[in-house]
Amino acid sequence: MYCDYPRMYRIRQRFDNFTIADVSAAVREEFARVDLSRRVRPGQRVAVAVGSRGIDRLPAMVATTVECLREMGLEPFVVPAMGSHGGATDEGQAEVLRHMGISQETVHAPVVSHMEVVSLGRLDNGADVFVSRDIAETDHVVVINRVKPHTAFRSDVESGLCKMLAVGCGKHLGALSMHKFDLGESIQPAARMILERTPVLCGLAILENSLDRTHAVRMALPDEFVDVDRSLLQRARTLLPRIPVEALDILIVNEMGKDISGGGIDPNVVGFWRRYGGPRTPDYRTVIVLDITEKSDGNAVGIGMADLTTERVRSRIDLEKTYTNALTTGIWASVRLPIVLRDDRAALDAGLAHVTDLRKVRMARILNSLSLETLWVSEQVVKELTGRAGIEIDDSPIAIAFDSEGRLLPFEIPEP
Repeated sequence: MYCDYPRMYRIRQRFDNFTIADVSAAVREEFARVDLSRRVRPGQRVAVAVGSRGIDRLPAMVATTVECLREMGLEPFVVPAMGSHGGATDEGQAEVLRHMGISQETVHAPVVSHMEVVSLGRLDNGADVFVSRDIAETDHVVVINRVKPHTAFRSDVESGLCKMLAVGCGKHLGALSMHKFDLGESIQPAARMILERTPVLCGLAILENSLDRTHAVRMALPDEFVDVDRSLLQRARTLLPRIPVEALDILIVNEMGKDISGGGIDPNVVGFWRRYGGPRTPDYRTVIVLDITEKSDGNAVGIGMADLTTERVRSRIDLEKTYTNALTTGIWASVRLPIVLRDDRAALDAGLAHVTDLRKVRMARILNSLSLETLWVSEQVVKELTGRAGIEIDDSPIAIAFDSEGRLLPFEIPEP
């Protein structure tokens, strides 16, 4: 146990943080821009496919989509489109949506959650393409998803509308097949097959800024899915927040979770090598994870990217949900348990014990791998960042302190 912990300093990074103030109005504008009336008939049923990601103001966007569809005389209902998440069960997936604020009461449409799928065919690489029976047997489908860099592969189309079709809408069997046969290679041809063989009406693509707030909303017709995914992904890469240094002795991550990143902790931030091997870029020698978000509902995929964690984290892990997710993706390393220590103080002490000179320790503390505008860094890191464009440094030192249970005192983030 240390008496003198390194002093920390608050820094703020300046990103392009344009935010849509009224997301409901933005969704309505997209429905007005793209005339869907000729593609539908009053009385038809529409499945609104919604995933498990913590998208900014998602309940409002889903509710507005439901309203717009109902104004066209259609009968919308919500379908969880989240692959194997929620423990790959009917109720588990409905519960994930409830955790995100999406229920019949909040979006004014029934939530229909079943795991049954139908097979649409096989890709050239051998992957079977599945889609939810609720989606295959309805009159129309609307897909809602965020476009962003994926945590497991690199391509011109990654997370977005196409992935929602190929993986999310395929439920457990679809997700398992896509991951088994190379996700990056399978997404686009699988999405094209689904677009050809199911009644997809449109997609609502969402782009978020570095503060996890809505930056843009774009509606895509079926023949635009790939192009919209591709163009928004290019923009998303420029908006992706990162830690502004390439080397640290210790990185403290206050929380991880499926609502923060599909990988729990975004490897785009902490380094792909922690999940897949390869060059140690960036090189954060010791990663300490202190908590899991409530919205993760016990799914701890990504905990394998940490080196040290706490008893509190271990107690919150639902192994069935976590292992189901990992067995579907085939990324075993993502759920390997790091060293578990009593509390935050013990975890930090263990990390600092392997730093040869505490006066020169390179350390940072972040809220999570998505919220990176404000972070705390040690004095050595401040020296590196001084004078760098887009970086503001608060010269007031912050003492590392713990409560009576050994938990680090709250990570306070001032309003932008």
